[in-house]
Amino acid sequence: MGEEIFRDMEPFRIKMVEPIHLPSREDRERFLEEAGLNVFLIRGENILIDLLTDSGTGAMSDRQWAGLMMGDETYAGSRNFYNLEAAVRDILGFEYVLPCHQGRGAENVLHTALIKAGDVVPGNTHFDTTKAHIEHKKGRAIDCTIDEAADPYLDLPFKGNLDLKKLEDVYKQYGREKIPFTVVTATCNSGGGQPVSLENMRKVAELSGRYGIPVCLDGARFAENCYFIKKREKGMENMPIKDIARETAACFDMMTMSSKKDAIVNIGGFIATGSREIYDSVKNFGILFEGFVTYGGLAGRDLEAMARGLYEGIDEDYLTYRIGHVRYLGEKLRNMGMPVLWPPGGHAIYLDMKEFLPNIPQDQFPGMAFCAHLYLESGVRGVEIGTLLNGRDPDTGMNRPAKLELVRLTIPRRVYTHRHLDYVAKAVKKVWDMRDSIRGLELTEEPPVLRHFTARFKWVE
Repeated sequence: MGEEIFRDMEPFRIKMVEPIHLPSREDRERFLEEAGLNVFLIRGENILIDLLTDSGTGAMSDRQWAGLMMGDETYAGSRNFYNLEAAVRDILGFEYVLPCHQGRGAENVLHTALIKAGDVVPGNTHFDTTKAHIEHKKGRAIDCTIDEAADPYLDLPFKGNLDLKKLEDVYKQYGREKIPFTVVTATCNSGGGQPVSLENMRKVAELSGRYGIPVCLDGARFAENCYFIKKREKGMENMPIKDIARETAACFDMMTMSSKKDAIVNIGGFIATGSREIYDSVKNFGILFEGFVTYGGLAGRDLEAMARGLYEGIDEDYLTYRIGHVRYLGEKLRNMGMPVLWPPGGHAIYLDMKEFLPNIPQDQFPGMAFCAHLYLESGVRGVEIGTLLNGRDPDTGMNRPAKLELVRLTIPRRVYTHRHLDYVAKAVKKVWDMRDSIRGLELTEEPPVLRHFTARFKWVE
């Protein structure tokens, strides 16, 4: 009995709290208007429950906080770097580690070193920063995700998988000289937080090897992906998470990591590889953009918290709680009749805006309209993952309609309780009940890159 109860509860005790409050309706209206209807631009202190992202928003453990006090701020050769290097080698098996200040810093370094104008980078539903970095280098991202991933209600265990035929077609069309690498995001964030199977990663590695094309893992949520492999993939049920992580990493030539996710730190990331050639090609750009190779734009204390967090992120008791916590919100919303992408991903619940707000066309950004009303009605902040995030086609200048028009309710790690998620579910239901009165949005200010972060809007008349 005790073991069953333990699996259903948080595997930690709370020893510090942060007060939150709900601004008045009048204040929320003013904050939203001042932000140009973009919830990204609302101050954090004016948010009740913040589900904008799980990046850097988790609660660090007592061991991680203790590690901060052991920071060695030596510019070159900090002992905390060597602790991080040892953790990456132990868990993932990569020999070379280049720290960076966060995931997009790692992408910037890697892409600057490897991508040239006219290149293409195939992958599974590239995330916004990944696609932006590729396009900034005058390359092009090509989506090779399985077709089934576009059905938000099809219950498949690994909807983040790559379609091997699509991938090989890209390889045949462009060849090694135009494909610097293929990227596999596990779990697949823009595709609903969906996992990639170990079998699929092995097949991608085998296919890519035949064409001489390196493969890169976007491993921000590698531990959550490993948990799904253990629970859903035949033959993996008795394998420890750490061993699955090793088997996962063995499929890749290199890896970028935003440690603000599965290493549960507030800042940090790295590039890892088993190839001295790849390491040598990126390290000088790392020094140029991030800092010396043993600190990479981070304080020694942050490197230490990252090293310890990598181990905490692969703890199976923690992952059972983590994945279950996210699923709890998904099941609650689904039982209330909400259009939830299924099955739930590892870090967030995604709402299908094509079903939620069918009368708002995609170029009027239904996801952003939903987020504005969710904040207005409840003080809860979510994020659009759809046509706004997808940006404009660099050749035509037209909006790129998203296959999946989603809102992501992203759950920070070890931060909110089930009671908080109960409140979120009620807030979503309130917006659902008023959905016929919700209007679309029109851009009034539009940045040329990653527009969703700082764009401003007005309601469509």
